[in-house]
This record gives sequence, C-alpha cells and structure tokens, in this order.
Amino acid sequence: MHASSEAGPTVFGGTYSRVSERGVVAAQACEKERAAVHRKAGNGAAGLGSSRDGERRERGWQPKQRGLFSPLPRARGCREGGSARAPATAGRFPAATRTEAPAMAKHVFLTGPPGIGKTTLIQKATEVLKSSGIPIDGFYTEEVREGGRRIGFDVVTLSGRRGILSRVGSGPSTARREYRVGQYVVDLMSFEQLALPLLRNPDLASSTAKKVCIIDEIGKMELFSQSFTQAVHQILTGSGTVILGTIPVPKGKPLGLVEEIRSRKEVKVFNITKENRDSILQDIVAAVQSCLK
Repeated sequence: MHASSEAGPTVFGGTYSRVSERGVVAAQACEKERAAVHRKAGNGAAGLGSSRDGERRERGWQPKQRGLFSPLPRARGCREGGSARAPATAGRFPAATRTEAPAMAKHVFLTGPPGIGKTTLIQKATEVLKSSGIPIDGFYTEEVREGGRRIGFDVVTLSGRRGILSRVGSGPSTARREYRVGQYVVDLMSFEQLALPLLRNPDLASSTAKKVCIIDEIGKMELFSQSFTQAVHQILTGSGTVILGTIPVPKGKPLGLVEEIRSRKEVKVFNITKENRDSILQDIVAAVQSCLK
C-alpha cells in the first residue's frame, strides 16, 4: 500500500494519519514485541522490510488497514487503536478449586479410646435432649465391677432395663458358638433380646417427627449380631430416626460397619479427648438438634 500525501509515518507495512505521539510510542512497543515473537518461532525479523512481507507483495498481497496496525498477527499484550495492555496472565495461576458444600449431617457419633468418657457424654446429652421434649430411646453399655475388678459389660436401656452383654470367661473357648473379645464372652442372646426391640420399635417411625436413637456402642461385641448390624444399617439409610451413638477408634482388623459409619458424608463424628470432653457437650447436643430439622 502506498502512503498518501497526508499520511504520517509508515507503521507495520501500513500508514496512519494524524496520530498522536503517544500512539506512535505504543505502536513501536508492540512492533518490538512482535518481532521477538517471530524471531523465537524462527521466522526471521518481523515488521517493515521483512522477507516474508516482500514475498507477499510479489504475489499481490496488500496489507489492510486495521486501526494503526497492519494485518500481521498482533503481539500478545497489544490492543488495536495504538495502545498497549499488560501481557495476559492466563495459565500462570491455577483455576479456582471447586468445593462442594458439605452434606447435611443426619447422624452423630462419638469416638475415642476406652474410658475417655463417651458413655458419660451420651448420658448427659440424653438428659438435655429429653428436657427439650425430643422423643428419644435406645441403650448404652455399662461396666460391671466386682471387688474393684471389671468382670464384664451390661446393656442398659433408657427406661432402666438391664441385660448382660459380656462376662469374663473362665478359660479357653470350648463351645462351638461362643463369641469372644479378649477375655470376655459375649452373651449374644441376652444382647439381642434387649437391644433389637429398641432399634425396631414401631414408635420410632410412627409419626412424621424425627426421633433420636441412642446406640452405645457399635463395637466388636455388638457386631457379632447380624440382626443388630442390619437394624443399624436400616436406621442409617432411613430418614425418620437420628442416631446418637459411639464407635471405637480403629484398632486391629477394621470393623465393616464402623468404617462405613466413619466414612459416610452425612455422619458427624466427634473425637473425644481428655482436653475437650468437659466442654464438648453443647456441640454434641447442637449437632443432634441440627439433624432433627
């Protein structure tokens, strides 16, 4: 393209007229950056007088006016109209991480080592929930001592009924259907007769209002009962009952139902320690009340 008599300096193979000095400076800055881009790509010098432009003109190619610049590819960071912008930052920073909203809790469990105070917290939380008029049922386990020595565990319902869960065995197991955890022999029949009716109580699902079921605890002794495992699983996957229960800390061979509970998104698990056991009660009660909404 030939410059007219009114045209100003030639820029990038084209012309511009009545352009401010500021526009010329910006155009030159973009030209330098474009030249660097072409050199990196192995295309030789870019701009006016380049060999590629000469070859194009010999073939009849003529640059079109585009503001101040020729139709050559614009250098990164340059804008039509003679102004420059900061280089793009795309790719320098990772895209914002998508975070999913946590699932609303439907059940609450306490965990911690033996003797840390889980059952005591369950009993205190039960009293608070009952005083609020919340329907609640279930059971907790209690140590049985004789002469200062622990001889076993009992199951105690919220209504005060008591049954044997386990007792210290007299020696190595000789019965074919004997269930043992360490030195304790589990009385599976006694446990099921007392606990299962509480989990299957029709009153817990007889109205639209949610209820609370205390299950203290879901551990090795209790999980010998397949009927108990099935009943707990049904409550976990249902919608009418909120479980406030306890589970042991992982130790030895994983317990299937315990690991499932621990991994479920809709279960809130409180880890009880010596440092927090005297101050965590309100948090536990508030979590259960939130599940009931």
